[in-house]
Amino acid sequence: MAEADMLDRIRRGDARAFEALMRKCNQKLFRIARSILKDDSEAEDALQEAYLTAYTALKNFRGESALTTWLSRIVINEALGRMRKSRRAAEVIPIATGDPETLLAEEEAVTDERTTPEEAALRSQLRAVLERKIDALPAAFRTVFVMRELEEMTVEETASALGIPEATVRSRLFRAKSQLRESLATEIDVTLPDAFSFDGARCDRIVAGVLARINSL
Repeated sequence: MAEADMLDRIRRGDARAFEALMRKCNQKLFRIARSILKDDSEAEDALQEAYLTAYTALKNFRGESALTTWLSRIVINEALGRMRKSRRAAEVIPIATGDPETLLAEEEAVTDERTTPEEAALRSQLRAVLERKIDALPAAFRTVFVMRELEEMTVEETASALGIPEATVRSRLFRAKSQLRESLATEIDVTLPDAFSFDGARCDRIVAGVLARINSL
């Protein structure tokens, strides 16, 4: 379904069109929310609230940016609001401000189908390590890393969504990779595609929750 047609149908109250949009964007937006909140459940809740905000605001969307960029901004704002409200700001640096060198100094980083069961188990363990290491990155670096490397958003899209210069996106991504490389070496390239996997159950749960709330509006 073309984006313009999808938007027109959503604006006319077509719930199936909005469901299609959610299923298309779920993994990308969940990963962005989780990169800020570092909690699966919180990220799910933030994503649902962001979808509801987007649903009611779609009439104001004029297409100045890509739809996914617009949705990403809403998710980021929702996640940051939740983070501040729950006082997670004590351990997370605001995303849209600060020089990467300063951020690095201020926040310490804590750090194939034919595979055998043993290899599969090892891959699962490596993926878990990678996810923990990504969670341990400074917030400013972590979200840029997730958007650029896991979701393959462009520098321009990432900068627009976060409200930062493109040069800052590049710098933060470089710093994030450097920190991860120190602790993961070559494993990062092996396990990255599977990081923060978005299974069908979670996708269905988010879609069902949002649609149920829309039906009650």
